Amino acid sequence: MPHSKRKRIVLAVTGASGMPYAQTLANMLQDFCELHLIVSNAGWLVWDQEVALPREGLLDTAFQVYSQGDLAAPPASGSWRHQGMVVCPCSMASLAAIANGLGSNLIHRAADVTLKERQRLVLVTRETPLNSIHLENMLSVTRAGGVILPASPGFYHRPQTIQDIARQLCGRILDSLSLEHELTPRWGEKLLDSTDPTHQLPQNKEKITWNIV
Repeated sequence: MPHSKRKRIVLAVTGASGMPYAQTLANMLQDFCELHLIVSNAGWLVWDQEVALPREGLLDTAFQVYSQGDLAAPPASGSWRHQGMVVCPCSMASLAAIANGLGSNLIHRAADVTLKERQRLVLVTRETPLNSIHLENMLSVTRAGGVILPASPGFYHRPQTIQDIARQLCGRILDSLSLEHELTPRWGEKLLDSTDPTHQLPQNKEKITWNIV
């Protein structure tokens, strides 16, 4: 699809644990969006720890890449139009800066612009446990029009790999951006067939049964 016909999405990656989510989301977005990528300095440090890929594995998914210090980049201005921004993973420091309107780097400024222009902002927060400061900052972002989408994947799709878990969460992120897709299973639709040999649990592993009340 020509880039001029695609939705323009900003993906910011900060220094929280959860780089498999960022990698999976970028791979999913690149196929049908014009992806603009911002990675913080701390984000790269965590990437190097968590992902067994060179940085090009993330950079190559983007239409355009910006550094966190480039406050003259297009996403810093409300006159530059896009259809949504995701911060994934979102550190508690970035959450605090966004909740309090601080524009100290491009990620925080672009998120502030997204809120003031009434575009969709999704923060994929990754921290546990949470203190009252974290919760109050989440509430502030929600009241400003943002979406707090914690990295809290479901298991109704019977994941077999870390990639299955990451894809399910990233599908929810795409939903929050109002991006139509059929990339992940949904509740009420056909789940993985447990009798299908391609979806069997590893040999000699006990099958887990969950009693949900």
